[in-house]
Amino acid sequence: MADPHEFDDVMPENTARREPEKPVAENLFSRLFHMIVIAFMISFASTVIGVLAILQFIVLVVNNKQPNERIAELGTDVGIWVAKATRYQTGASEVKPWPWTELD
Repeated sequence: MADPHEFDDVMPENTARREPEKPVAENLFSRLFHMIVIAFMISFASTVIGVLAILQFIVLVVNNKQPNERIAELGTDVGIWVAKATRYQTGASEVKPWPWTELD
């Protein structure tokens, strides 16, 4: 399950307390390759989120407005992954998302 406080350090009230990140140590061509791969993965994740939304709506209709917890958790996990991938893509973080690091 994802940590609900994972992005607390980027909230405006907490940014003054955080330490500046180290300069980029990664080869720029390697970073470009990873950015292209992650862009395709983000596109796929967007499709997955759309499918999950449709499935959850069907579950809500059939199950008397009660959402499926597993679908909701999967949607949360995919959303957190997209946030991490976006932070890497935009240079806000040097940490690559899954599959290069653990899927929190």
